[in-house]
Amino acid sequence: MIKYLVVAAALAAVPAPASAETVIDAALSSHNTARAQYGARPLVWNASLLPATQTWANACRFQHSNPAGQYGENLYATTRVADDATIVRDAVKAWMDEARYYDYSKPGFSGATGHFTQVVWKSSTGLAVAVGSCPANTIFSRASKYVVARYTPPGNWQGQFAQNVGRPV
Repeated sequence: MIKYLVVAAALAAVPAPASAETVIDAALSSHNTARAQYGARPLVWNASLLPATQTWANACRFQHSNPAGQYGENLYATTRVADDATIVRDAVKAWMDEARYYDYSKPGFSGATGHFTQVVWKSSTGLAVAVGSCPANTIFSRASKYVVARYTPPGNWQGQFAQNVGRPV
């Protein structure tokens, strides 16, 4: 009986996988809610970006790919145990938390705000988001989730911050 209880408790701690539609909905709704707060139009799902985005997330290498101007990219990793849709919402929240550091009097790129500015970049119109499940000792010493978000056209272009990063409305 004790073995059964231990196994049942362990299984209860593992969240059910989120469907692809649930992850897409979480990605679009969290991004578009954030964008609306800064006067940016909603993003639409870019299905053509998804295969390469998923491949990158599954590789579990916590570094930017080499987009060569094809897309913008935000990365997020966590050891939190939750379904993929929740992890995607956590990622967008973390990126948006950078907004407090953005200096509207000196519009431009900063490593402290680059995720935020990409999320709200007005000229970006398309989005693909993928979540990879990474084993221990790839990104962290524990198993983790790795979120890769790609945006088209890419944001964070020098000289274009003033017209693309709106103030909160």
